[in-house]
Formats: sequence, structure tokens, C-alpha cells
Amino acid sequence: MERKIKIREMLEEREEKILHSKAAFARRSKGRMRHEEDCDIRTCFQRDRDRIIHCKSFRRLKHKTQVFLAPAGDHYRTRLTHTLEVSQVARSIARSLCLNEDLAEAISLAHDLGHTPFGHAGERVLDRLMPGGFHHYSQSLRVVDELEYEGKGLNLTYEVRDGIMKHSKGEGEILPGDPEKRAATLEGDIVRISDVIAYVNHDVDDALRARMISPEDIPRDIRSGLGETSPKRIDTLVKDVVYSSLACDLEQITMNHGIMGLLADLRSFLFENVYEHERSKKEFIKAENILLKIYEEVMKNPASYFSRELEKEGEKTREKIERLAFDFIAGMTDRYAITLFNNLFIPTPCIGMNVLQA
Repeated sequence: MERKIKIREMLEEREEKILHSKAAFARRSKGRMRHEEDCDIRTCFQRDRDRIIHCKSFRRLKHKTQVFLAPAGDHYRTRLTHTLEVSQVARSIARSLCLNEDLAEAISLAHDLGHTPFGHAGERVLDRLMPGGFHHYSQSLRVVDELEYEGKGLNLTYEVRDGIMKHSKGEGEILPGDPEKRAATLEGDIVRISDVIAYVNHDVDDALRARMISPEDIPRDIRSGLGETSPKRIDTLVKDVVYSSLACDLEQITMNHGIMGLLADLRSFLFENVYEHERSKKEFIKAENILLKIYEEVMKNPASYFSRELEKEGEKTREKIERLAFDFIAGMTDRYAITLFNNLFIPTPCIGMNVLQA
């Protein structure tokens, strides 16, 4: 019988011909946690991307806060739009460097699946409650490894999982000098820098929209060095990553020292003037209180929320219940958390009662 042509093999051969020698090639992937037969028409990284897009955690990102909590305006970013912007930046850089665009896209789409409701306010609550602290990148990996598909996980490739774990930087180094702290692939490092490029620019844009800052508040050296507008700043930063990385023959993903310094300065400006703004802090406190109250209620009545899981486990130890509670809260959207809080703690008016009647 004639062997059926496998489109995947043609795509893998194309990668070998057109990608840089330092790219992550699908054919050479370190594989998945559990063995699977290859797809006939998609490479392993394309398959990962598709699994991520179709999972429930990805869909919930549309109702999770980026910076502005449960925003009423149509144009403020959510965790989903942030993810799409990171993906766009990462794909542009990977394509320009002849690296694996499919891998960069898959990591980008999965990098924030473990984020809490109410942005970093929610992360702070779980960080205080969880033994060892809460880290959204670890939770993102837990989502794809253990929570999605009814506990079976997405069974993603090593390269995507590594990129998820290494994407986060907080207020630390944008691109760490220690190779151990970097992703195993250049594509993973591209997502790391793309995450910063995306959020500093769209958070400035949203802060301007909310009138928390004005364009003139941004330090002059940042505006002159990176650009006066978000599109110009993104253009400057993306081109700098591309040209600086090419200049070292892709020994690493890098940036010009001066440009990276301005990017770090812009991030610091956001922490001081937006993330730690008095208006933001007041809303963050409200959000933190909502999640704390929900956590307390869930821990008091775990069987009301996890009856099936507890029966399956067989034991109702506090450690297991806490882990279920953390996963439950981390997976919530802003509006789900608000609705649950209202149902639990806000009295329901009695409609139609004649309050004057004895």
C-alpha cells in the first residue's frame, strides 16, 4: 500500500531549510511528558499552539484583569488582549531572526494561563496564603500539565513548557545574564522580552486613557530615546532586539544596553505612577478582600465546591483542600469572583414584599 504523504514532514523539512541553525526545530523537539503519535499535518509546536487556543483557561483570559480591575471601558486591555499582543511581538521578532515562529507563538499564548483574577492584586493574595508563595508562571505550567482537560493536561512539548516557566521577570532583570535563568530556546527568550515590550506600552496607553498620567509625565529621555507614542516605542524596541541579536549571530537574544536601560526605566515609571498609584491601590485592596473572603468561605465548606474531587482523593486533608482552593481561585475571572462574592455575602432583596405590612 502506498504510503500517505505526511504534510508535517514537509513542514519539518521546510524548517530545516529556512530557519537559522540556532532555531528550535520541531523535528528535534525533546518531546512530551507522555508519548503521542505525531500529527499528519501539524508540527509538534503547531499542535501545542492549537491545544492552548482551544483550552478553557485560554478563553477565561478575556475576563481577567491586566491592570485596570474589571474595566467597564471597551478599550482597556485584558489578560487575553495582552496575550495576543505578546504573541504578535514575539512572532515578528522570531520571523525576522529566522527562528521558530510556531514555538514563539505557542509559548506566548500559554504564558499567562495561570494568572489570577484582578491581576497582581489577586497574585498578592495567593502569594500570602500559599506555602512557598504563588507564582503565576508556575501556575501556568500546572494548568497545562495537570488541570486542563479534566486533569489530563495538554501534554505540551518540553520547549513550550520551558518557555512558560522562564517567561517571567517581574521587577527583576529583563534578560538575565545567568544562562540558567534563561529559556532553553532562543524562542523562549523572545517571549520573555516580548512580554515586557507589550505590557509597558499597552499599560502606558491604558493609563493615559484612564487619565492617571499625561504624555508629558513620561520622562523626556524615555520619550526621546524610545518614541513619543506606543507604536513608535514598540517599533524601536522590536528593531533593537532584532538588530542586536543578529549582531551577535544569535548567540543570545539581546538588546542594546542603552535601549534596555530605557525600557527598564519605563517599567519603573509604571510601577511608581500607575501600578502603585493611590487610585490603583484602593481598588487592589477591594479586590484582595473579595478573594480573601472567598478563600475563607471555601475552606470552611470545601465539600460545597470540591465534592467530586474530594471523593476521588479519598482523604480530606487540609493540604489537598488548600491546593484545590488555590487552583479554584487562580482560575476565576474577575466577574466570576465578583458574582460569587455577591452571592455569598451580599443580601438578596425580597422582591414584592410589602415592608409596611405587619
